[in-house]
Amino acid sequence: MLGSIFWLALRSVRRNLLRSFLTILGIVIGVSAVVTMVTLGRGATLAIQLQITTLGTNLLMLNPGQRVGGGGGGGGGVPQFTEADAVAIAQEIGGVAAVAPQARASATVVANGRNWVTNVVGSSNAWFDTGNWSLASGRRFEADEQLAGAAVCVMGETVRRELFGGSAGQSGLGEWLRVRQFSCQVVGILAAKGQGGMGDQDDTVLLPLHTLQRRVTGNHRVASLLISMEDGSNSTPLKAAVRQLMRERRKLADTDDDNFNIFDTQQLADTLSSTMGVLTSLLGAVAAVSLLVGGIGIMNVMLVSVTERTREIGLRLAVGALEREVLMQFLIEAVVLSALGGVVGVAVATAASYVLAGVMAVPYVFDPGINLLALLFSGGIGVVFGYFPARRAARMDPIEALRHE
Repeated sequence: MLGSIFWLALRSVRRNLLRSFLTILGIVIGVSAVVTMVTLGRGATLAIQLQITTLGTNLLMLNPGQRVGGGGGGGGGVPQFTEADAVAIAQEIGGVAAVAPQARASATVVANGRNWVTNVVGSSNAWFDTGNWSLASGRRFEADEQLAGAAVCVMGETVRRELFGGSAGQSGLGEWLRVRQFSCQVVGILAAKGQGGMGDQDDTVLLPLHTLQRRVTGNHRVASLLISMEDGSNSTPLKAAVRQLMRERRKLADTDDDNFNIFDTQQLADTLSSTMGVLTSLLGAVAAVSLLVGGIGIMNVMLVSVTERTREIGLRLAVGALEREVLMQFLIEAVVLSALGGVVGVAVATAASYVLAGVMAVPYVFDPGINLLALLFSGGIGVVFGYFPARRAARMDPIEALRHE
C-alpha cells in the first residue's frame, strides 16, 4: 500500500515538472547556502590553524615590554633578554623541548650580481626546532660555528629565488652571500613554508647569533626567546613557571609589573578558531532562513494542488480510500519535493564549495555530517510544511468534493 501511495505521489510531481522545479528552488538555495557557508568556514578555520602551526609547535614567544607581540624593539629602557635567559629556561623548567634566543635586523643581501632586502635572524640550532623548520638541502650550524660566530648562513626559499633563481632548494648552496659589510657562506637552504600570520616566512636569512651580534647589529641584545613545549605539556603552568623565572632573573619586586610578555600561539589558534566557528554558525543561520522560505513555498503550492485536485480526492474517498491514505499521499509529495531540493542543493553546494575554496586559497573540507544534516532537515521541512495541506485534503467531504467544479 505504501509503495502505491509513493508512486502516486511521484506521478503527481512529474505531472507538473516546471512547477515542481520552481517549488523546490527555495530549498535548493537554502541547502546550498548553508552547506557552502559551513564548508568554507571550516576550511578557513583549518587554514588559520595551519598558518599558526607553521610558526612553531606548542610555541611560546617572550618579548620585552608589556605589549603582547611587541617584537624586538623593546624601546623606552625596557631590558632585553640574554643567552643566559634561554639557558636558564631550558635547564630549570620542565616540559620545555627547546629554547632559541633570537635577534633580528633588516639588511640588504647581495649575491650573484643581485641584491634583496630581507630579514636577517640570529639564533642557534634550536631555532629550527622551535619554528618547525626543515632543510631542503645543506646542513645546520656546527657547534664551533655558533660559538665562534663563524661567517656561515642558512637561506630562506624567497631569498634563494630572488638572488639565484633555478631549482628550489639547490641553487645557491655553497655560494657566498654578502650581508651588509661582511660575507657568509650558504651552508643550508630552508624548506619553503609560504605565507604565514607574519607575512612571507621564507623571506629570511639565518646567521649564528654571535655572528649577527658582532657583524650586523654590533650589540649583544636578544630581542626575543622562542620556547617550544614538549608534546602533551600544559601551557598554563609552564607559562606561570617561565613568568616567575623571568621576574627573578630581571630582579622585579612583587609590586612591579612585568616588563616582558608571553605570547602563546596555541591560545591564538584556539581564539581564532572559536571566532571563525561563531561566524560560520551565524552565516549558516542566516542562510537557513532560505529553507523556511522554501518550506512556505512548498506549503503554498501543495494547497494549490489540493484545490486543483479536489474532484480526484473526492473520488478516491468515495470509492473507499482512507483518510490516512490521502494524507500520506500528499505528505509524501511534499517530502519528495523538499528531499529532491535537498539533494540538488547538496550537489550545488559541493561544486560551489570546491570552486570557492580554490578562489579563497583555503582547504576544501568535505563534511559528511553537515551534508547529511542538510538532507534530513530538508526532508523535515517537507513534513512540517506539507502536513497542513495534506490534512486538508484528507478531511474533505467526498460529496462536496465531487460537486467541486
